[in-house]
Amino acid sequence: QVQLAESGGGLVQAGDSLRLSCAVSGDTFTSYAMAWFRQAPGKEREFVGSISRSGSSTFVEGSVLGRFTISRDNAKNTVYLQMRSLEPADTAVYYCAANRAPGIKQSTYAYWGQGTQVTVSS
Repeated sequence: QVQLAESGGGLVQAGDSLRLSCAVSGDTFTSYAMAWFRQAPGKEREFVGSISRSGSSTFVEGSVLGRFTISRDNAKNTVYLQMRSLEPADTAVYYCAANRAPGIKQSTYAYWGQGTQVTVSS
């Protein structure tokens, strides 16, 4: 059973940076493409970005392009979401997800973490 555990969330001010981590256990990490989603209060969960199994290919959603970066350390079984120039609109619960094939839809991903709260104050 694949398990995902996010960490690194918190309360920051607009303009600050934050790095989220997602540690994966229970199976071979390199068998899985990874993704980050977020869900703001009162809104549906939305795709943030994804990274291929090797880490050689990443895709970031347009609204965070240039501010957010996804990476992974296959030796540490961990995927990261580096967030810069944070805005109040980035306030959400951030989830990492895993699946053998990449995609941008929630339904693509078989495994999910519990989420970590990111709050950006103005």
